Amino acid sequence: MSEKQLKKEYSNGEVTITWEPHKCIHSANCVNGLPSVFDNTKKPWIDPEGSSTEKIVEQVQKCPSGALGYYFENESSKENVELDKEQIVEVMKDGPLMVYGNMTVKMTDGTTKKQHKVSAFCRCGGSQNKPFCDGTHKKIDFKG
Repeated sequence: MSEKQLKKEYSNGEVTITWEPHKCIHSANCVNGLPSVFDNTKKPWIDPEGSSTEKIVEQVQKCPSGALGYYFENESSKENVELDKEQIVEVMKDGPLMVYGNMTVKMTDGTTKKQHKVSAFCRCGGSQNKPFCDGTHKKIDFKG
C-alpha cells in the first residue's frame, strides 16, 4: 500500500476509527467537533479513549470527505456500508462537490473505485488527488 493510500486504525475495544489521510480535505469538523478524540497537535492525533463510542460515531459521521470511518469490533465486516442509502449531491460554497451514498467512480484510466458514505470531488481544478478534493480550494481561494 502506498503512502498516499495509507489507512490507519485506532480502537477503544468497542469501535475502531479508521483514517485515510489521502481523502482528508482538512475541514477541521473532527477537531472542532470532538477535540477530546481528535487533536492534531498530538501524536497520534486520534485518541479513541477520549470520548464515548456513541459520540465518536456521531462525530465521524460528520466527516465531509469520508477520510474518517468506523466499524464496531463485534461486526464481521470492517466496512460500515449502508447498502440502501440513496445518493445525495451537495455543492459546497467555494468548495468541493459532496456526494453522499454508495457509488462506483469510473476513473480516467478506465479503472473503477468503490466509494462509500461520503466523497468530496474537486471543483477548483487544483487538487493533486483528482477527481477527489484535497483541500487546495482553500489555498487558492477558489470561489464558486
